[in-house]
Amino acid sequence: MESVANVAGVQGRDLPAGSGYALTVRDLLTLPSLAGSELVAGAGGLHQIVRWVNVMEVPDILPWVKANELLLTTGFPLRHAGGGQAFDPNALSELVDGLAARGVTALGVKIGRYLDELPPGMLDAAERHDLPLLVLPRGVAFDEVMSEVFTQLVDRQSWALDVADRLHRALTTIVLEGGDLPQIAGEVAALFEAAVLICSPDGRVQTTVDSGGAALAALTLFDASGRFRTERVHPGLQDAPDGPGQIAVAAVSAGGTEHGYIVAYAPGGGLGPVTVQALERAATVAALAITKQLAVSAVESKFRGDFLRDALSGVAGSPAQVVEHCAQLGWDVARPIAVVVGQLDDAVEPSSPPAAGRGPQDRLTAAWAQVLRGRDRAAPVVGFSHEVVALVPADPQTLRHFVADLVAAVAGDRGGGRRSFSTGVSRVITSVVDLPSAYDQARKSVLVGRRMRGPGAVAHFDSLGVHRLLSLVSDAEELRSFASDVLGSLAGDTGEAIDLRLTLQTLLDTNCNVAETARALHFHYNTLRYRIGKLEAIVGPFVRDANLRLDIALALRVVQMRGL
Repeated sequence: MESVANVAGVQGRDLPAGSGYALTVRDLLTLPSLAGSELVAGAGGLHQIVRWVNVMEVPDILPWVKANELLLTTGFPLRHAGGGQAFDPNALSELVDGLAARGVTALGVKIGRYLDELPPGMLDAAERHDLPLLVLPRGVAFDEVMSEVFTQLVDRQSWALDVADRLHRALTTIVLEGGDLPQIAGEVAALFEAAVLICSPDGRVQTTVDSGGAALAALTLFDASGRFRTERVHPGLQDAPDGPGQIAVAAVSAGGTEHGYIVAYAPGGGLGPVTVQALERAATVAALAITKQLAVSAVESKFRGDFLRDALSGVAGSPAQVVEHCAQLGWDVARPIAVVVGQLDDAVEPSSPPAAGRGPQDRLTAAWAQVLRGRDRAAPVVGFSHEVVALVPADPQTLRHFVADLVAAVAGDRGGGRRSFSTGVSRVITSVVDLPSAYDQARKSVLVGRRMRGPGAVAHFDSLGVHRLLSLVSDAEELRSFASDVLGSLAGDTGEAIDLRLTLQTLLDTNCNVAETARALHFHYNTLRYRIGKLEAIVGPFVRDANLRLDIALALRVVQMRGL
């Protein structure tokens, strides 16, 4: 008798391995041919996928089974499992172990004629491996089961292809008619009845479609700045972190450039591999739309950037001409403004890996533009080769809070390409005549702020104090030499030098009031007297010499400045 397990024609019919259009065991139990089947063990595996059907007619079936297979059998081969003439229950347990090890999805057994019941050891093994073990009705015909399963597989694959084709045609129409990301996201959302968002690689949300209005907001995948935490998801289908439902993610990329992600979220679940494939097609169309946007934006940005560069250099024309031209570009500079400059801290991050796709500078510019556009659409934002320049509306009373809010939103969870950047802010100006000087103030603030506080500093020009003067000295070696000449060994980085510098700075801050300094540093009066003697032995009689105190104060400021 020919064994179905050895018929190459049946097994040779292959479905796309990564298609995912197969049935689950739970779905199979709804088929008419399996009506009346009883699940006796392995309920934990009902979600497993079935891509194949095979019939076991010989006891040594293991060499022929494959993963994701539904195996059907009568009690006859089971009764002879183990190779002996007598029935061996232990052999059935070992058979289930072998089937589970080879990835078989489920085992359906028709009992009655050759086997009255399944032994407890076999049930225990199935339960242990979450291998669904089904008892089939006596009247079930294996050929009917196989026919229905393969029909379901083909029907589902056809349905998936139809969905993909309809989505492809709809998205193609959107692109040809000049549609953009909102239309693409809307088409996907309507097709799968899910909330959809498209974001940049670092999570800056570019568009959302959420019919319920609260599904996306309920996710814990957004930080305080509104950035979607792309680092907590991955391309493909997954359960929503810390919440109900499912999330499907596809990367938006073209020509080796990462443009972001398209994300679908269904609070009630129901997404599947078909959704992922549809998102991948939508991602391709989104990449085309983004590429088109970038091409247009590049031309516009160059034009805007060239004009703003001229305005910051004072060669863009008369004040009236500058204001009028800015108005034509949608910018409002006829109001109190401050110049804000943001620069990546690449100089202090030499080991940072290069970002894929758009460079870090482009991503920082995009982040600044998106954040500021949400707060004031008339505020200019332009990215140059090494910095981002923004002219923000300014009220001296609220400027610090406004800039702090901007920087926090751009940085997010290390947003803007997740690269550290420093920010400098000029004084408030009321006329474009002062743009060149304000621009110079903002750039100087970046330099001094980074030297004083390190990467990620936010510095306002009005708060730089004496560091504004020190920043004018372009020769860093000269500043170091000055600090060493004045402070001597105190200019070093040893623990003792740092400790003594603190004492010296506190003395200067209290105008050399010994009692007040002792209280501030929690020293005994005599201990501080001893320290003063030690300090004067190094730097000279600073308590009595006002000029020396001035030199020491400047030298201590120089030592505070980083990057020298």
